[in-house]
Amino acid sequence: MLTPKYPKPDTYTPVHPVPEPAAVPMPTAPAPAPVPTARPSVQLTPGSVAALVAGGGAVVLVVGAVLVSMLLAVAITAASVAVCAVVIRSLLNNPKGH
Repeated sequence: MLTPKYPKPDTYTPVHPVPEPAAVPMPTAPAPAPVPTARPSVQLTPGSVAALVAGGGAVVLVVGAVLVSMLLAVAITAASVAVCAVVIRSLLNNPKGH
């Protein structure tokens, strides 16, 4: 009842490839060694050094601002939790029951 009925495979025809005979490798002369070229080293001009220093300083300032803001968020959260704890404690320890 619930068994699937598969159609007959009328479009698939299995093909077995015939391997071609391998060619016999012929001995060849070794390739010449590459000649190392003299590449110029990186030249730092005073302007590029100043740009690198300014970019590094900007990265330090941005990372510092992010870390200080995260520390401030944690401090504000801790202070609010402490205030809530004091209020709940005073409500639970009220002898008048109001």
